[in-house]
Amino acid sequence: MGFMTETATHWVLTLVCADKPGIVHAVSGAIVAGNGNITESQQFSSDDSGTFFMRLQIESTASREALEAELAPVIARYGMQHTLDVVGRKLKTLVLVSKSAHCLNDILFRQRAGQLPIDIPAVFGNHSDLAELAAFYGLPFETHQITDAGAKAAFEHMLRDYIKAAGIELIVLARFMQILSPEFVAEFEGRIINIHHSFLPGFKGANPYAQAHARGVKLIGATAHFVTADLDEGPIIEQNVVRVEHSHSKRELVSIGQDVESKTLTQAIRWFAEHRVLLDGDRTIIFN
Repeated sequence: MGFMTETATHWVLTLVCADKPGIVHAVSGAIVAGNGNITESQQFSSDDSGTFFMRLQIESTASREALEAELAPVIARYGMQHTLDVVGRKLKTLVLVSKSAHCLNDILFRQRAGQLPIDIPAVFGNHSDLAELAAFYGLPFETHQITDAGAKAAFEHMLRDYIKAAGIELIVLARFMQILSPEFVAEFEGRIINIHHSFLPGFKGANPYAQAHARGVKLIGATAHFVTADLDEGPIIEQNVVRVEHSHSKRELVSIGQDVESKTLTQAIRWFAEHRVLLDGDRTIIFN
Protein backbone atom coordinates (compact mmCIF):
# COMPACT_ATOMS: atom_id res chain seq x y z
CA MET A 1 0.00 0.00 0.00
CA GLY A 2 2.96 2.30 -0.30
CA PHE A 3 5.81 3.53 1.82
CA MET A 4 5.01 5.86 4.70
CA THR A 5 7.10 8.91 5.44
CA GLU A 6 8.38 9.95 8.86
CA THR A 7 5.35 12.23 9.26
CA ALA A 8 2.97 9.25 9.32
CA THR A 9 1.02 8.48 12.49
CA HIS A 10 0.72 4.88 13.68
CA TRP A 11 -2.90 4.13 14.60
CA VAL A 12 -4.64 1.17 16.20
CA LEU A 13 -8.21 0.55 15.00
CA THR A 14 -10.67 -1.92 16.51
CA LEU A 15 -13.99 -2.85 14.94
CA VAL A 16 -16.90 -4.95 16.26
CA CYS A 17 -20.11 -5.64 14.33
CA ALA A 18 -22.48 -8.33 13.15
CA ASP A 19 -20.63 -10.72 10.83
CA LYS A 20 -21.51 -10.05 7.19
CA PRO A 21 -19.78 -10.48 3.83
CA GLY A 22 -17.57 -7.69 2.55
CA ILE A 23 -16.38 -6.18 5.83
CA VAL A 24 -12.65 -6.67 5.33
CA HIS A 25 -12.82 -5.38 1.76
CA ALA A 26 -14.76 -2.30 2.82
CA VAL A 27 -12.45 -1.50 5.73
CA SER A 28 -9.33 -1.99 3.61
CA GLY A 29 -10.72 0.31 0.94
CA ALA A 30 -11.44 3.05 3.48
CA ILE A 31 -7.92 2.79 4.86
CA VAL A 32 -6.40 3.05 1.38
CA ALA A 33 -8.57 6.09 0.71
CA GLY A 34 -7.24 7.56 3.95
CA ASN A 35 -3.67 7.15 2.69
CA GLY A 36 -3.15 4.33 5.15
CA ASN A 37 -0.82 1.35 5.19
CA ILE A 38 -1.93 -1.68 7.25
CA THR A 39 1.03 -2.88 9.35
CA GLU A 40 -0.83 -5.45 11.45
CA SER A 41 -4.19 -7.14 10.98
CA GLN A 42 -6.14 -9.65 13.09
CA GLN A 43 -9.75 -10.73 12.79
CA PHE A 44 -12.15 -13.26 14.28
CA SER A 45 -15.71 -14.34 13.52
CA SER A 46 -17.62 -15.71 16.50
CA ASP A 47 -19.93 -18.56 15.54
CA ASP A 48 -21.51 -18.33 19.00
CA SER A 49 -22.65 -14.71 18.76
CA GLY A 50 -22.45 -14.06 15.00
CA THR A 51 -20.10 -11.17 15.71
CA PHE A 52 -17.07 -10.03 13.73
CA PHE A 53 -14.01 -8.64 15.52
CA MET A 54 -11.06 -6.88 13.92
CA ARG A 55 -7.91 -5.13 15.14
CA LEU A 56 -5.68 -3.20 12.73
CA GLN A 57 -2.55 -1.13 13.08
CA ILE A 58 -2.28 1.51 10.40
CA GLU A 59 0.32 4.02 9.32
CA SER A 60 -1.20 7.08 7.68
CA THR A 61 -0.17 10.60 6.80
CA ALA A 62 -3.81 11.67 7.03
CA SER A 63 -5.15 13.46 10.09
CA ARG A 64 -7.45 11.71 12.56
CA GLU A 65 -10.38 13.68 11.13
CA ALA A 66 -9.57 12.66 7.57
CA LEU A 67 -9.11 9.00 8.51
CA GLU A 68 -12.34 9.00 10.54
CA ALA A 69 -14.16 10.58 7.60
CA GLU A 70 -13.08 7.75 5.29
CA LEU A 71 -14.07 5.12 7.84
CA ALA A 72 -17.40 6.71 8.79
CA PRO A 73 -19.50 5.33 5.87
CA VAL A 74 -18.19 1.80 6.50
CA ILE A 75 -18.83 2.07 10.23
CA ALA A 76 -22.37 3.31 9.58
CA ARG A 77 -23.10 0.66 6.91
CA TYR A 78 -22.16 -2.24 9.18
CA GLY A 79 -23.26 -0.71 12.49
CA MET A 80 -19.76 -1.02 13.92
CA GLN A 81 -18.50 -0.22 17.38
CA HIS A 82 -15.01 1.14 16.89
CA THR A 83 -12.03 2.75 18.54
CA LEU A 84 -9.21 4.68 16.87
CA ASP A 85 -6.18 5.52 18.94
CA VAL A 86 -2.49 6.28 18.54
CA VAL A 87 -0.33 3.18 18.98
CA GLY A 88 1.46 3.32 22.31
CA ARG A 89 -0.57 6.17 23.80
CA LYS A 90 -0.56 5.80 27.56
CA LEU A 91 -3.98 5.02 29.01
CA LYS A 92 -4.99 7.02 32.09
CA THR A 93 -5.20 4.36 34.78
CA LEU A 94 -6.36 4.48 38.39
CA VAL A 95 -5.08 1.75 40.72
CA LEU A 96 -7.02 0.73 43.83
CA VAL A 97 -5.27 -1.27 46.58
CA SER A 98 -5.67 -2.55 50.12
CA LYS A 99 -2.69 -4.07 51.98
CA SER A 100 -1.03 -6.54 49.60
CA ALA A 101 1.91 -4.94 47.79
CA HIS A 102 2.92 -7.47 45.14
CA CYS A 103 0.55 -6.47 42.33
CA LEU A 104 1.02 -2.73 42.84
CA ASN A 105 4.80 -3.09 42.94
CA ASP A 106 4.83 -5.07 39.68
CA ILE A 107 2.54 -2.58 37.94
CA LEU A 108 4.58 0.44 39.02
CA PHE A 109 7.92 -1.21 38.20
CA ARG A 110 6.80 -2.25 34.72
CA GLN A 111 5.17 1.11 34.05
CA ARG A 112 8.38 2.92 35.01
CA ALA A 113 10.42 0.49 32.87
CA GLY A 114 8.28 1.34 29.84
CA GLN A 115 6.69 -2.13 29.68
CA LEU A 116 3.12 -0.94 30.34
CA PRO A 117 1.59 1.83 28.18
CA ILE A 118 -0.32 3.42 31.05
CA ASP A 119 -0.20 6.71 32.95
CA ILE A 120 -1.04 6.44 36.65
CA PRO A 121 -1.96 9.82 38.17
CA ALA A 122 -2.64 8.40 41.65
CA VAL A 123 -3.11 5.29 43.77
CA PHE A 124 -6.09 5.00 46.12
CA GLY A 125 -6.20 2.60 49.06
CA ASN A 126 -8.68 1.74 51.76
CA HIS A 127 -5.66 1.32 54.05
CA SER A 128 -2.47 3.39 54.20
CA ASP A 129 -0.08 0.41 54.12
CA LEU A 130 1.13 0.98 50.55
CA ALA A 131 1.60 4.76 50.74
CA GLU A 132 5.38 4.41 51.01
CA LEU A 133 5.53 2.10 48.00
CA ALA A 134 3.61 4.61 45.88
CA ALA A 135 5.86 7.40 47.15
CA PHE A 136 8.93 5.39 46.12
CA TYR A 137 7.64 5.56 42.54
CA GLY A 138 6.76 9.24 42.93
CA LEU A 139 3.00 8.79 42.88
CA PRO A 140 0.37 10.44 45.09
CA PHE A 141 -1.41 8.04 47.43
CA GLU A 142 -4.81 8.70 48.95
CA THR A 143 -6.25 6.71 51.83
CA HIS A 144 -10.03 6.32 51.89
CA GLN A 145 -11.16 4.14 54.77
CA ILE A 146 -14.33 2.17 54.13
CA THR A 147 -15.91 1.31 57.46
CA ASP A 148 -19.62 1.05 56.61
CA ALA A 149 -22.16 1.38 53.81
CA GLY A 150 -22.18 5.15 54.08
CA ALA A 151 -18.41 5.34 53.75
CA LYS A 152 -18.51 3.03 50.72
CA ALA A 153 -21.16 5.17 49.02
CA ALA A 154 -19.09 8.30 49.70
CA PHE A 155 -15.96 6.57 48.35
CA GLU A 156 -17.70 5.59 45.12
CA HIS A 157 -19.10 9.10 44.71
CA MET A 158 -15.58 10.48 45.10
CA LEU A 159 -14.29 7.90 42.61
CA ARG A 160 -16.85 8.95 40.00
CA ASP A 161 -15.83 12.59 40.34
CA TYR A 162 -12.13 11.74 40.17
CA ILE A 163 -12.50 9.43 37.17
CA LYS A 164 -14.31 12.19 35.26
CA ALA A 165 -11.93 14.98 36.30
CA ALA A 166 -8.74 12.98 35.62
CA GLY A 167 -9.98 11.35 32.41
CA ILE A 168 -9.47 7.84 33.78
CA GLU A 169 -9.84 5.16 31.10
CA LEU A 170 -8.99 2.04 33.12
CA ILE A 171 -9.51 1.09 36.77
CA VAL A 172 -7.28 -1.67 38.16
CA LEU A 173 -8.12 -3.50 41.37
CA ALA A 174 -4.64 -4.57 42.48
CA ARG A 175 -5.75 -6.82 45.34
CA PHE A 176 -8.35 -4.24 46.41
CA MET A 177 -10.30 -6.14 49.04
CA GLN A 178 -13.58 -4.28 48.74
CA ILE A 179 -16.67 -5.14 46.70
CA LEU A 180 -17.80 -2.32 44.43
CA SER A 181 -21.53 -1.68 44.17
CA PRO A 182 -23.48 -3.11 41.19
CA GLU A 183 -24.31 0.46 40.15
CA PHE A 184 -20.66 1.51 40.05
CA VAL A 185 -19.65 -1.66 38.22
CA ALA A 186 -22.40 -1.20 35.63
CA GLU A 187 -21.39 2.42 35.04
CA PHE A 188 -17.80 1.44 34.23
CA GLU A 189 -18.46 -1.93 32.63
CA GLY A 190 -15.56 -3.17 30.56
CA ARG A 191 -13.15 -0.70 32.21
CA ILE A 192 -12.46 -2.35 35.59
CA ILE A 193 -9.93 -5.21 35.80
CA ASN A 194 -9.54 -7.41 38.88
CA ILE A 195 -7.14 -10.21 39.85
CA HIS A 196 -7.79 -13.18 42.07
CA HIS A 197 -6.05 -16.42 42.91
CA SER A 198 -7.17 -19.67 41.32
CA PHE A 199 -6.73 -23.00 43.08
CA LEU A 200 -7.63 -26.47 41.84
CA PRO A 201 -9.81 -27.34 43.71
CA GLY A 202 -11.12 -23.90 44.69
CA PHE A 203 -10.85 -22.36 48.14
CA LYS A 204 -12.72 -19.31 49.35
CA GLY A 205 -12.70 -17.26 52.51
CA ALA A 206 -9.81 -16.59 54.83
CA ASN A 207 -6.35 -18.13 54.36
CA PRO A 208 -6.87 -19.83 50.99
CA TYR A 209 -3.16 -20.68 50.78
CA ALA A 210 -3.35 -22.48 54.13
CA GLN A 211 -6.35 -24.42 52.83
CA ALA A 212 -4.48 -25.24 49.64
CA HIS A 213 -1.44 -26.41 51.59
CA ALA A 214 -3.59 -28.57 53.85
CA ARG A 215 -5.25 -30.22 50.85
CA GLY A 216 -1.94 -30.76 49.05
CA VAL A 217 -2.86 -28.93 45.86
CA LYS A 218 -0.66 -29.45 42.84
CA LEU A 219 -1.77 -26.45 40.78
CA ILE A 220 -2.21 -22.82 41.78
CA GLY A 221 -2.84 -19.91 39.50
CA ALA A 222 -4.46 -16.55 38.92
CA THR A 223 -7.26 -15.07 36.84
CA ALA A 224 -7.49 -11.48 35.59
CA HIS A 225 -10.99 -10.51 34.56
CA PHE A 226 -13.40 -7.65 34.02
CA VAL A 227 -15.45 -6.81 37.06
CA THR A 228 -19.19 -7.45 36.93
CA ALA A 229 -21.94 -7.61 39.52
CA ASP A 230 -21.28 -11.38 39.74
CA LEU A 231 -18.29 -11.51 42.06
CA ASP A 232 -15.15 -12.91 40.37
CA GLU A 233 -17.21 -14.15 37.41
CA GLY A 234 -16.64 -11.39 34.85
CA PRO A 235 -15.22 -12.01 31.36
CA ILE A 236 -11.74 -13.52 31.67
CA ILE A 237 -8.81 -11.66 30.13
CA GLU A 238 -5.84 -13.79 31.19
CA GLN A 239 -5.11 -16.87 33.29
CA ASN A 240 -1.91 -18.58 34.36
CA VAL A 241 -1.20 -21.69 36.37
CA VAL A 242 1.92 -23.02 38.12
CA ARG A 243 2.61 -26.53 39.33
CA VAL A 244 3.60 -26.86 43.00
CA GLU A 245 4.91 -29.76 45.04
CA HIS A 246 4.18 -31.32 48.40
CA SER A 247 7.50 -29.96 49.64
CA HIS A 248 6.40 -26.32 49.28
CA SER A 249 5.58 -24.63 52.57
CA LYS A 250 2.61 -22.32 53.06
CA ARG A 251 4.99 -19.36 52.82
CA GLU A 252 6.37 -20.67 49.54
CA LEU A 253 2.87 -21.19 48.17
CA VAL A 254 2.04 -17.58 49.01
CA SER A 255 5.19 -16.38 47.22
CA ILE A 256 4.49 -18.48 44.13
CA GLY A 257 0.87 -17.35 44.10
CA GLN A 258 1.76 -13.69 44.40
CA ASP A 259 4.20 -13.97 41.52
CA VAL A 260 1.63 -15.53 39.19
CA GLU A 261 -1.01 -13.00 40.26
CA SER A 262 1.31 -10.10 39.44
CA LYS A 263 2.31 -11.45 36.04
CA THR A 264 -1.28 -12.26 35.11
CA LEU A 265 -2.59 -8.84 36.08
CA THR A 266 0.12 -6.87 34.28
CA GLN A 267 -0.40 -8.94 31.12
CA ALA A 268 -4.12 -8.17 31.20
CA ILE A 269 -3.40 -4.46 31.69
CA ARG A 270 -0.96 -4.44 28.77
CA TRP A 271 -3.40 -6.13 26.41
CA PHE A 272 -6.21 -3.78 27.44
CA ALA A 273 -4.02 -0.68 27.02
CA GLU A 274 -2.96 -1.88 23.57
CA HIS A 275 -6.63 -2.37 22.53
CA ARG A 276 -6.17 -6.12 22.21
CA VAL A 277 -9.16 -7.07 24.40
CA LEU A 278 -12.65 -7.07 22.86
CA LEU A 279 -15.83 -8.25 24.58
CA ASP A 280 -17.99 -10.99 23.11
CA GLY A 281 -20.82 -11.26 25.61
CA ASP A 282 -19.52 -13.03 28.71
CA ARG A 283 -16.13 -13.82 27.20
CA THR A 284 -13.26 -11.91 25.65
CA ILE A 285 -11.53 -11.96 22.29
CA ILE A 286 -7.78 -11.40 22.77
CA PHE A 287 -5.70 -10.32 19.78
CA ASN A 288 -2.24 -10.90 21.24
